[in-house]
Amino acid sequence: DEKYIADGWSYEKIYADLEQNCTEMDLEDLLDQPLQVRGRFLSQHLLLHDNRVHHGQPGYHVLMPLLIEPVIDGSADKPGAEPVAILVNRGWIAASPDRRTLPKIVTPPGPVHITGTALIPNERQFELSTRVAEGNVWQNMTLSRFRATVNIPIQPIVIQQDSVVDDGLKREWAATGPSPDRNFGYAFQWFGLAALIAILYVWFQIIQPIRARRAH
Repeated sequence: DEKYIADGWSYEKIYADLEQNCTEMDLEDLLDQPLQVRGRFLSQHLLLHDNRVHHGQPGYHVLMPLLIEPVIDGSADKPGAEPVAILVNRGWIAASPDRRTLPKIVTPPGPVHITGTALIPNERQFELSTRVAEGNVWQNMTLSRFRATVNIPIQPIVIQQDSVVDDGLKREWAATGPSPDRNFGYAFQWFGLAALIAILYVWFQIIQPIRARRAH
């Protein structure tokens, strides 16, 4: 089931009345899971993740925090709730031939409903330059670095958006989870281990006793 995120609260869609207070959500439960959230994009905190290639063309991933609107049993208000945001990877956009000219990002002005997958950016990516960040263009996107630059709480995950929005961004994401090649590799390792165990069993339990009896 998809999970809702609302103002630091996380709950399953079919159990919307069973709220669980978790200011920072449990990553083990949410990683690679489908999520949906409603809120307003904070365009003043736009981040362009540089050197993202799409079908051989260089460009950027467009990341932007979404200020979450609480949605609890259809109500948009939760007294005393502290504003919290979640970072959304909205999609890919091509880079200009003149890298000094940044692309124009179309951002919906009002509330939006976003669906996507919960991910954690790689905190150890190779940085192509000693200039890690120039304005809102970053060579290396780390969530911890981004959280330190904004003055609102940010959830410890990123939503990789897959919902359709008329903004001109490409959202053709690579599949998450283990690849088929990795699964075949695991299967080969297990078959190899099973064969080794079988060989050792035959040697020590059958061949060795026979050789010992013949020696006597």
